[in-house]
Amino acid sequence: MKTLEEMIRELPPELRQEVEDFVEFLLQKRAKRSLEPLRLDWKGALQDLRAHFTAVELQHKAQEWWGD
Repeated sequence: MKTLEEMIRELPPELRQEVEDFVEFLLQKRAKRSLEPLRLDWKGALQDLRAHFTAVELQHKAQEWWGD
């Protein structure tokens, strides 16, 4: 299996530029996330479901709804 660097070297220059642009985008996105404060506006949003589900059941449901 080829390394990422080897695959990039095989690309024509215009596609290498696209890869570079995408990597820059991902790095900026990651940096922005790390600077954002933790949001707690969801706190208590599932309170109505407390009588119907345990915390563990809700956790499993959340994984079904939103993935990992």
